[in-house]
Amino acid sequence: MKKVGLDTWIQLLGMLSVLAGLVFVGLEMQQSQNIALAAQQQSRMEVFVEAMNTFSETGVSYQAYLEQQGRNPETETQTTNFTHQLWWIHENDFLQYRLGLMDESIWEAKLRAIEISYNSLNEESCILAKRIWETRRVMLDVNLVELVESLPNDCP
Repeated sequence: MKKVGLDTWIQLLGMLSVLAGLVFVGLEMQQSQNIALAAQQQSRMEVFVEAMNTFSETGVSYQAYLEQQGRNPETETQTTNFTHQLWWIHENDFLQYRLGLMDESIWEAKLRAIEISYNSLNEESCILAKRIWETRRVMLDVNLVELVESLPNDCP
């Protein structure tokens, strides 16, 4: 049996140190990715809270808006502007998902929200939603437009 020299042990120790360093860097990168995902979710939440504040300021219930009960001539501007705002948010969410900055389960929820924005609950809302979509689609990411238009069109 051959004796292993001191220089071989030093080289082995050096390689193990490099390997340990790479593992540490990998763990740090994973932690940074998780922090970035949390920060993105925080930013999305802040946008929706701000949008909710516009409903509060005008005295419109967000629940009534969702159920399409709050639509009347006094809230038409708010409803239209909010729908336009939603398409900006949807486009941003789509980009974040494509860049890997959004968890799959969050994206599935966002995709359901996109489908709701594209297909409203009743005929009157559908007409407004489609008018807004036709205006906005030319300003949105082509890949998002393809995705949205591949969804079922449930408007009457």
